[in-house]
Amino acid sequence: MESFTTFINYIERRLQQPLPGLDAQLRLVPASRLKELRKMTGPLNARQSSVLILFFPYKNDIGILLIKRTTDQSVHSGQISFPGGKKEDTDHDLKETALRETFEEVGIAPEYITIIGALSRLYIPPSNFDVYPFVGYVNAHPHVTINSEVEKVMKVSLNELTNPNLPIEKTIRGHDGQLYKVPCYYIQNETIWGATAMMLSELLAVILE
Repeated sequence: MESFTTFINYIERRLQQPLPGLDAQLRLVPASRLKELRKMTGPLNARQSSVLILFFPYKNDIGILLIKRTTDQSVHSGQISFPGGKKEDTDHDLKETALRETFEEVGIAPEYITIIGALSRLYIPPSNFDVYPFVGYVNAHPHVTINSEVEKVMKVSLNELTNPNLPIEKTIRGHDGQLYKVPCYYIQNETIWGATAMMLSELLAVILE
């Protein structure tokens, strides 16, 4: 537990300093979209949302919780993401949104989660979401209970994420039905691409610097 505590203390301190931001996020963007996304800040009517990057002790390592969304007709159907979603009128702020959505999607109650900071905001054009990634932790391996929006939970270790053979490039089918070559993390037979990969890229830049 000492190494987990040391890691959390480091991340908490680091998140109070200037973040890698867009430069780190864009490392996981297809070359064909780099120019477009470098200029894009998001429209004024973008929907506000947040996600939670949750750390926990895991197999003598540090774990991160990811989910695979249920396959349906939504823009992010079947994709790997962090727990999270859009801000509701009843949410006091976006941190509360991230905690509420995490509880709804994977059953981890807010009182067990400590928020230690946030990464850079990210605009997602296909869904018109401004996403705010909060970072938190639980002190023990979490027991999860998924709802109908979640197909499964992925518990990924930092050792898997920092594999020197990652990221790779794969061809995926986008929500529009078109095929795209994208940089991604391929872990546990799942392809992590798009906004989630961009957030992971910034997170790893913070961890590995």
